[in-house]
Amino acid sequence: MYPKPKIGNLTLDGWALLAPMAGVSDLAYRVIARHMGAAMTTAEMVSAKGLYYKNEKTKDMLAIDPTEHPVALQLFGSDPAIMALGAKEMEKAGPDVIDINMGCPMQKVIKNGDGSALMKNIPLAASIVKAMVSSVKVPVTVKMRLGWSKDSENCTELAMAVEEAGASAITVHGRTREDFYTGKADWKKIAEVVKAVKIPVIGNGDVMDGPSAKALMDETGCSAVAIGRAAWGNPWIFREVNTYLETGKILPPPTWEMRLAMSRKHLRGLVLEKGENRAIREMRAHASRYFHGLPEAAALRREIMKALTEEEYNRTLDLYEEARGLEETDL
Repeated sequence: MYPKPKIGNLTLDGWALLAPMAGVSDLAYRVIARHMGAAMTTAEMVSAKGLYYKNEKTKDMLAIDPTEHPVALQLFGSDPAIMALGAKEMEKAGPDVIDINMGCPMQKVIKNGDGSALMKNIPLAASIVKAMVSSVKVPVTVKMRLGWSKDSENCTELAMAVEEAGASAITVHGRTREDFYTGKADWKKIAEVVKAVKIPVIGNGDVMDGPSAKALMDETGCSAVAIGRAAWGNPWIFREVNTYLETGKILPPPTWEMRLAMSRKHLRGLVLEKGENRAIREMRAHASRYFHGLPEAAALRREIMKALTEEEYNRTLDLYEEARGLEETDL
């Protein structure tokens, strides 16, 4: 049995965490993930400058549902003073943890020295952690990559620096910024970080199911796993991973009925959070994930793309369910 992970004084009830993903880990999906067994969720990254300049859209991204705790809100930026002020503002929203993004590889983020660009300046990264830790009462954590490139994999050095600056935990994605999301994650480097620090390390990269989560934890000694892309359209993965780590049992995959029902629930949450027009547009990308691999999935996705309201979306699923039911009756 693996010990339950701790972040500061917070003890999590499982080992599978939802990693932050722009456009995915919004409030609606975080609630679903938590209810499906995610030990902690992390929100989409929020701009420290946006909070500093009191941007309303940025503040809206801090919304937390009472049922989703424990939840981390994630901040990105590169100015220690502004990051500290952003963390103070963020703390008012009631997160259990505040995470610092030092891993985002996107050009629009790194061009300002934010995200994974911070890995190129360890003293600055450490000063950001120190400033934020001294400004808030909740634990401050860091999400990083292995380094900027294969030639500069300095995750161990950075991990030691942020630990000394007061970070309560570290998540390490086993790829460099140069890799983006391609290739195989390097778990050996994550293991090196685990050995170098005393605070919990959360492993991230190539966890697809219970066995791969166990393999990552056994190979690296990490305290928990953060799951990103494999959780998109598959919130069942959290329950599957936690069950496998606790009992060794592999749960059956969700049925097609369960997948359709979950997509309905996801859309309902998006409508409540963002309004029907925006929710329907955003749900199209989520739906393609929920429906991947289903019979006639391509045709279903085409019909879903035509839906302009929640009622039309649900009607499309009703017709699919009727057709599938008739097929199964014929069998």
